Amino acid sequence: MASDTVTAKPDRGRKPGGVRPSRFRWLPGTRLGRLIIALNVLGLAVLIAGALVLNELRQGLVNARIDSLTTQGELMTAIIDQAATVGEPLPAMDPSYASLVLQMLANPKTQRARLFDPQGRLIADSDLVADRVEQRVLPPARPRDGDGVSLNLRRAPSRGAVAREARAALAAEVAKALRGQHVAGLRRGEDGDRVVSVSIPIQHVQAVLGVLTLEANDVDEIIARERMALIPFILIAIAVTLSSSLLLTRLIAQPVRRLARAADRVRLAGARAISLPDLARRDDELGDLTRSLEAMTQSLSERMDAIESFAADVAHEIKNPLTSLRSAVETLDLVTEPAARERLLGILKNDVKRLDRLVTDISNASRLDAELSRDAPKIIDLERLVGDIVNLYHATAKPGDVTVRFHPSGGIEPVTVSGREGSLGQVFRNLIDNARSFSPPGGQVEVALQRAAGRVIATVSDSGPGIPPENLETVFERFYTSRPKGAAFGGNSGLGLSIARQIAEAHGGTLKAQNRVVDGKVMGAVFLLMLPEAKA
Repeated sequence: MASDTVTAKPDRGRKPGGVRPSRFRWLPGTRLGRLIIALNVLGLAVLIAGALVLNELRQGLVNARIDSLTTQGELMTAIIDQAATVGEPLPAMDPSYASLVLQMLANPKTQRARLFDPQGRLIADSDLVADRVEQRVLPPARPRDGDGVSLNLRRAPSRGAVAREARAALAAEVAKALRGQHVAGLRRGEDGDRVVSVSIPIQHVQAVLGVLTLEANDVDEIIARERMALIPFILIAIAVTLSSSLLLTRLIAQPVRRLARAADRVRLAGARAISLPDLARRDDELGDLTRSLEAMTQSLSERMDAIESFAADVAHEIKNPLTSLRSAVETLDLVTEPAARERLLGILKNDVKRLDRLVTDISNASRLDAELSRDAPKIIDLERLVGDIVNLYHATAKPGDVTVRFHPSGGIEPVTVSGREGSLGQVFRNLIDNARSFSPPGGQVEVALQRAAGRVIATVSDSGPGIPPENLETVFERFYTSRPKGAAFGGNSGLGLSIARQIAEAHGGTLKAQNRVVDGKVMGAVFLLMLPEAKA
């Protein structure tokens, strides 16, 4: 397949290399990847921030409660020490008077005050003094069967065990306070709820006369309020997550589905190209993908058009010699004169030769794309390659043939390019064969190499009649066979120069044609092949 189509489309706003600038380089990944990361992390950050704030708030509330109880307890122990201490020099605490003092001191309903003697025995309890009754909501009644046996097989935890553990924790706390330590912290109460507890020793000088324990049982209420305060953060996180999911669905899932459907239309409905302008304008990876798919399908469409045109041209070019062959064969049986029969046989030979050359060039052109994509480029010494090709023409030359001469660059360093040796050799052979076909018998074709500004310039000059100015570009079209008067017919297929230009452009070079003019007179055609120079 010998098609030379330009598939790249101008993409405004893109940097060289096809990468669009981004304003969020501080996040890893691609643009959509950064968007996905940012949206998902945002919801998580809301929850983390809420948890951190509420944990700090909870700890601050507990610490504030401990400080408040400690301040109250120190004041109450000072009053009890002054009012209920008797005996000198061995002081002691009057239990009855201390209990009366504790009763007179105001104590909020959410707090419980207990007074212990030096042996850790309970002297007074504010709940008993105030005659407070614990109020609890009863759990729902459990169903029973006909014999009155409970059907609920799950056993509730023993309240007695919880109470024993609470009393043991309180006793340990009082024991520490009796040693002169201030004890404060969270522990379980006898009903299983958490309480903030402060135990302060009642000291008269150095003697410990007893312990005052203050408890606040509103910790669970505080925690419940904190949990309620967490609900807005949870709702915000849920809203952010849902919004990000919907946004990602709209930005990614739906466009990808549209691309898939557009690809299906190309595959099933016979469309030639994908066209989604709204997606192509996007400045992200999906926009890049859309533009790439549009360019790819457009390239395939142009390639299909080129194949159809090439097939039509091939059919037309093969039909001409076949028509001539059929006419000559049909006429041969009717001609009896030896001279006329000889002329017809010559026509048959020329047409067969023309068909052979045409089929060979068509085969080379059809394999060109595959060969260019299959062979890996390498550094080639162009002077050595061209010298070998010219020497081959010298070795096979016959008397009267056109002479081919090579003029190397004359530099010390070799002239090197990056490419495929077989393909570049075909370019020079096509150019030399074309120049020889237009040169008169005994004429001369000159091949020269030189360097210029990082490029290698190869020229192939002939001594023929030159090229009409209007045809300097059309000579590179497929099956262009316009020849000057008197030139041999059928010696060229019209594909050689087209193949040569395609190979040159595949190697990043150019191939142009011009006339060699001396004193205002055209002295032949010159083909200029320019390739990027590669250092060995």
